[in-house]
Amino acid sequence: MSTFTLHTMDSAPAASKPLLENSLKGFGMIPALHGMMAESPQLLEGYQRLHQLFQQTSFNKEELTVVWQSINVEHECHYCVPAHAMIADAMKVDPALTQALRDQQPLAEPKLEILRETTLILVRQRGQISEAQLEAFYSAGYSQKNVLEIILGISQKVMSNFTNHVADTPLDERFQPFA
Repeated sequence: MSTFTLHTMDSAPAASKPLLENSLKGFGMIPALHGMMAESPQLLEGYQRLHQLFQQTSFNKEELTVVWQSINVEHECHYCVPAHAMIADAMKVDPALTQALRDQQPLAEPKLEILRETTLILVRQRGQISEAQLEAFYSAGYSQKNVLEIILGISQKVMSNFTNHVADTPLDERFQPFA
Protein backbone atom coordinates (compact mmCIF):
# COMPACT_ATOMS: atom_id res chain seq x y z
CA MET A 1 0.00 0.00 0.00
CA SER A 2 1.28 3.46 -0.81
CA THR A 3 2.10 5.84 1.99
CA PHE A 4 -0.11 8.90 2.25
CA THR A 5 1.38 12.26 3.16
CA LEU A 6 0.65 13.69 6.57
CA HIS A 7 0.70 17.33 5.54
CA THR A 8 1.85 20.23 7.65
CA MET A 9 1.36 23.92 6.93
CA ASP A 10 4.64 23.81 4.99
CA SER A 11 3.90 20.78 2.82
CA ALA A 12 0.17 21.21 2.20
CA PRO A 13 -1.18 22.24 -1.19
CA ALA A 14 -1.83 26.00 -1.32
CA ALA A 15 -5.61 25.55 -1.32
CA SER A 16 -5.42 23.48 1.90
CA LYS A 17 -3.37 25.97 3.90
CA PRO A 18 -6.31 28.21 4.91
CA LEU A 19 -8.25 25.08 5.88
CA LEU A 20 -5.37 23.88 8.05
CA GLU A 21 -5.30 27.36 9.61
CA ASN A 22 -8.95 26.78 10.54
CA SER A 23 -7.96 23.46 12.14
CA LEU A 24 -5.17 25.14 14.07
CA LYS A 25 -7.53 27.84 15.34
CA GLY A 26 -10.27 25.37 16.25
CA PHE A 27 -8.16 22.62 17.83
CA GLY A 28 -4.94 24.39 18.79
CA MET A 29 -3.21 21.87 16.52
CA ILE A 30 -3.61 20.28 13.12
CA PRO A 31 -5.22 16.89 13.74
CA ALA A 32 -3.53 14.14 11.74
CA LEU A 33 -6.86 13.45 10.00
CA HIS A 34 -6.84 17.00 8.64
CA GLY A 35 -3.20 16.65 7.64
CA MET A 36 -4.07 13.54 5.64
CA MET A 37 -7.15 15.12 4.09
CA ALA A 38 -5.11 18.19 3.08
CA GLU A 39 -3.86 16.28 0.02
CA SER A 40 -7.34 17.01 -1.38
CA PRO A 41 -8.39 20.53 -0.42
CA GLN A 42 -11.93 19.70 -1.56
CA LEU A 43 -12.16 16.72 0.82
CA LEU A 44 -10.80 18.73 3.74
CA GLU A 45 -13.13 21.64 3.05
CA GLY A 46 -16.11 19.33 2.67
CA TYR A 47 -15.27 17.52 5.89
CA GLN A 48 -14.83 20.73 7.87
CA ARG A 49 -18.08 22.13 6.53
CA LEU A 50 -20.05 18.94 7.26
CA HIS A 51 -18.58 18.84 10.77
CA GLN A 52 -19.72 22.40 11.36
CA LEU A 53 -23.17 21.75 9.89
CA PHE A 54 -23.68 18.56 11.91
CA GLN A 55 -22.86 20.45 15.12
CA GLN A 56 -25.59 22.95 14.16
CA THR A 57 -28.32 20.30 13.93
CA SER A 58 -31.05 19.96 16.52
CA PHE A 59 -29.13 17.19 18.32
CA ASN A 60 -27.76 17.90 21.80
CA LYS A 61 -24.23 16.91 22.87
CA GLU A 62 -25.27 13.38 23.91
CA GLU A 63 -27.14 12.81 20.66
CA LEU A 64 -24.22 14.11 18.58
CA THR A 65 -21.97 11.69 20.45
CA VAL A 66 -24.37 8.78 19.88
CA VAL A 67 -24.48 9.38 16.13
CA TRP A 68 -20.74 9.99 15.74
CA GLN A 69 -19.57 7.11 17.91
CA SER A 70 -22.14 4.61 16.63
CA ILE A 71 -20.78 5.19 13.13
CA ASN A 72 -17.12 5.28 14.20
CA VAL A 73 -17.43 2.01 16.10
CA GLU A 74 -19.41 0.34 13.30
CA HIS A 75 -16.72 1.39 10.82
CA GLU A 76 -13.98 0.25 13.23
CA CYS A 77 -12.16 3.57 12.89
CA HIS A 78 -8.92 3.43 14.88
CA TYR A 79 -8.63 7.22 14.78
CA CYS A 80 -12.17 8.59 15.18
CA VAL A 81 -13.24 6.37 18.09
CA PRO A 82 -10.62 7.84 20.47
CA ALA A 83 -10.86 11.31 18.90
CA HIS A 84 -14.61 11.45 19.53
CA ALA A 85 -14.18 9.97 23.00
CA MET A 86 -11.98 12.98 23.75
CA ILE A 87 -14.49 15.34 22.13
CA ALA A 88 -17.30 13.79 24.22
CA ASP A 89 -15.17 14.23 27.32
CA ALA A 90 -14.56 17.89 26.43
CA MET A 91 -18.32 18.36 25.94
CA LYS A 92 -18.89 16.84 29.42
CA VAL A 93 -20.81 13.84 28.06
CA ASP A 94 -21.22 11.10 30.67
CA PRO A 95 -18.27 8.68 30.27
CA ALA A 96 -20.67 5.76 30.81
CA LEU A 97 -22.47 6.73 27.59
CA THR A 98 -19.21 6.91 25.66
CA GLN A 99 -18.09 3.55 27.04
CA ALA A 100 -21.40 1.85 26.21
CA LEU A 101 -21.11 3.12 22.64
CA ARG A 102 -17.54 1.80 22.36
CA ASP A 103 -18.62 -1.55 23.81
CA GLN A 104 -21.65 -1.70 21.50
CA GLN A 105 -23.93 -2.10 24.50
CA PRO A 106 -27.53 -0.89 24.70
CA LEU A 107 -27.77 2.62 26.10
CA ALA A 108 -29.51 3.21 29.43
CA GLU A 109 -31.58 6.11 28.08
CA PRO A 110 -34.30 4.63 25.78
CA LYS A 111 -34.43 7.70 23.50
CA LEU A 112 -30.66 7.58 22.96
CA GLU A 113 -30.84 3.83 22.35
CA ILE A 114 -33.37 4.26 19.55
CA LEU A 115 -31.10 6.95 18.08
CA ARG A 116 -28.17 4.49 18.18
CA GLU A 117 -30.29 1.72 16.65
CA THR A 118 -31.63 3.97 13.89
CA THR A 119 -28.16 5.29 13.06
CA LEU A 120 -26.86 1.73 12.76
CA ILE A 121 -29.85 0.68 10.62
CA LEU A 122 -29.12 3.55 8.23
CA VAL A 123 -25.41 2.69 8.08
CA ARG A 124 -25.80 -1.09 7.78
CA GLN A 125 -28.72 -0.98 5.36
CA ARG A 126 -27.33 1.91 3.32
CA GLY A 127 -30.30 4.15 4.00
CA GLN A 128 -32.91 1.44 3.56
CA ILE A 129 -35.19 1.70 6.57
CA SER A 130 -38.62 0.19 7.05
CA GLU A 131 -41.75 2.09 7.95
CA ALA A 132 -41.88 0.21 11.27
CA GLN A 133 -38.29 1.23 12.08
CA LEU A 134 -39.11 4.85 11.27
CA GLU A 135 -42.25 4.70 13.40
CA ALA A 136 -40.21 3.41 16.36
CA PHE A 137 -37.82 6.34 15.87
CA TYR A 138 -40.68 8.85 15.68
CA SER A 139 -42.42 7.31 18.69
CA ALA A 140 -39.28 7.96 20.73
CA GLY A 141 -39.70 11.69 20.08
CA TYR A 142 -37.61 12.14 16.93
CA SER A 143 -38.74 13.58 13.60
CA GLN A 144 -38.15 13.33 9.87
CA LYS A 145 -35.70 16.20 10.27
CA ASN A 146 -33.70 14.05 12.71
CA VAL A 147 -33.51 11.17 10.22
CA LEU A 148 -32.02 13.58 7.69
CA GLU A 149 -29.62 14.95 10.31
CA ILE A 150 -28.36 11.40 10.95
CA ILE A 151 -27.67 11.12 7.22
CA LEU A 152 -25.61 14.33 7.47
CA GLY A 153 -23.63 12.78 10.34
CA ILE A 154 -23.10 9.58 8.37
CA SER A 155 -21.80 11.63 5.44
CA GLN A 156 -19.28 13.38 7.67
CA LYS A 157 -18.11 10.14 9.28
CA VAL A 158 -17.76 8.28 5.96
CA MET A 159 -15.32 10.98 4.89
CA SER A 160 -13.20 10.69 8.02
CA ASN A 161 -13.50 6.95 8.71
CA PHE A 162 -12.69 5.98 5.13
CA THR A 163 -9.77 8.43 4.96
CA ASN A 164 -8.35 6.99 8.16
CA HIS A 165 -8.63 3.44 6.82
CA VAL A 166 -7.06 4.24 3.45
CA ALA A 167 -4.32 6.53 4.80
CA ASP A 168 -3.69 4.66 8.09
CA THR A 169 -3.82 7.99 9.89
CA PRO A 170 -1.60 8.01 12.99
CA LEU A 171 -3.36 8.80 16.25
CA ASP A 172 -2.52 12.22 17.62
CA GLU A 173 -0.84 12.28 21.01
CA ARG A 174 -3.73 14.17 22.62
CA PHE A 175 -6.19 11.41 21.56
CA GLN A 176 -4.00 8.52 22.81
CA PRO A 177 -5.35 8.52 26.40
CA PHE A 178 -8.78 7.80 24.85
CA ALA A 179 -7.57 4.91 22.67
